[in-house]
Amino acid sequence: MKNKAIYIIIGLVIISGIALVISINKNTSLKNDPSSYGLNNSVKESTVVDLKNNDTFDLTASYITKEIKGTNQTMLAYNGSIPGPTIRVAQGAEVTINFKNGTDMPQLLHSHGVRMDNAYDGSQMVQKEIQPGESFTYKLKFPDAGVYWYHPHVQEVYGQGLGLYGAFIVTPNDPTYFPKVNRGLPVFLSDIPIENGSIALDKNKTSHTLMGHYGNVMLVNGDDNYVLQTKSGEVVRMYVVNAANARPFNFAIKGLKLKLVGSDSGAYEKATFVNSVVLGPSERAIVDVLIPNAGTYEIQNQTPTKSYSLGTITVSEEKIDNSFEKQFTVLESNIATIKSIDPFRSYFNKSPDKTISLTLDMGGNMMGMQGMGHGNHMMSNGSTMGGSMMGSSPDGIEWDDSNQMMNATTNKDSIKWKIKDQDTGKENKDINWVFKKDQPVKIRIFNDPNSMHPMQHPIHFHGQRFLVVSRNGVAQTNLAWKDTVLVKSGETVDIVLDPSNVGTWMAHCHISEHLESGMMLQFVVEK
Repeated sequence: MKNKAIYIIIGLVIISGIALVISINKNTSLKNDPSSYGLNNSVKESTVVDLKNNDTFDLTASYITKEIKGTNQTMLAYNGSIPGPTIRVAQGAEVTINFKNGTDMPQLLHSHGVRMDNAYDGSQMVQKEIQPGESFTYKLKFPDAGVYWYHPHVQEVYGQGLGLYGAFIVTPNDPTYFPKVNRGLPVFLSDIPIENGSIALDKNKTSHTLMGHYGNVMLVNGDDNYVLQTKSGEVVRMYVVNAANARPFNFAIKGLKLKLVGSDSGAYEKATFVNSVVLGPSERAIVDVLIPNAGTYEIQNQTPTKSYSLGTITVSEEKIDNSFEKQFTVLESNIATIKSIDPFRSYFNKSPDKTISLTLDMGGNMMGMQGMGHGNHMMSNGSTMGGSMMGSSPDGIEWDDSNQMMNATTNKDSIKWKIKDQDTGKENKDINWVFKKDQPVKIRIFNDPNSMHPMQHPIHFHGQRFLVVSRNGVAQTNLAWKDTVLVKSGETVDIVLDPSNVGTWMAHCHISEHLESGMMLQFVVEK
């Protein structure tokens, strides 16, 4: 039986390879005629926009042209730039975003991580898609300091992959909330697939549902040759956002230490020095970096097998006038964060209120491979992995597309990613949790390593915040408020959810293809 299983898998890989070649030869790259959607506009430089309470801002999604790897590409942008404008607001502010769809496809604008009113969540659960040429007015409020971002919530792998993303930076009311720095800037990490000189994304169909699209070109702030110019002694705050569809990043600056001060929704209990920061898709980190001396430093994605160059920091001989180097060496505790967490600590060690598992079913189009996930099966490199056909690296993270042929030929009919409620047996959209406002809920998330393809999942809860209180039974000791957590293959993660926003919301895997194949649940927060 084992030999038969292996032969089936080998056959499938061969067939997948043939199918992939055919697919490439047919050119599944970006195909559209966006001439009537502003394609004549070249990409603009991204700007920072400061909005005050009750201000209004116009935001338009449209086509642009941008050079990637020496070739002009048709891409998408907010207000003509990649990333879109960085919108900076004070904590507690309320602003209005007049959004216009200047593309040829439906759009939704999701303000990721922002605890806004339910009606403006920008998800399919609460809002009709905005058709080409139409507009919608979003009224947003920002109760929490931190870094958030906006992106499409329809056909994300295409729209977001082509450049539709931008940052909200919410400055704290307390000027001592974060350490002082010379300046701050968003740092968007992303990737894009380039085949035969063109972007290989198709807005009309869903593919790569096994692992999601991994791009073969990595970008920083939309550039494949990103350069940051600084002065000697400058302390720079980087609001790092993983805007990639499926790729996790291990963000580092070679030769420099990072001062980790914040996560998705504000500051850590205490700042720490780290060499790198792992970010799953849609996760964020706020890091301060001291640029000590003139020279060049490399921005890297450091995976267990390879370090990728993402860009450079070029430091001039000129000294910064007012360096915060001394403050950089101090690891501050954040009293505001500690106090905000204190009311939730009694929930940390209680039994979970809800338990979900993350798993995978293979459809009938996978040549009868359903049910083969138990036992030792051949991996893409020819080795075997107990309990799975193929899967992530020993650390539980799929750092790259290790099964390209298989991945490319899967779709939402053949691959069914699942969130399963362990108490009720319900799955995905059939799950409908009901929570009471301001009554914390402990949720256990188990990423089943016996799936046909064990893989990490970045799980995002809309409209709420939570604390990651333990991983594999080990208590987490330095906490920050989050809205997305990367759950590695085989990992059990406990979170304590703060259900503060009334309405109907969704929680889902932030790999777009996994969401489209069904990996989401619904929950309601009642008064």
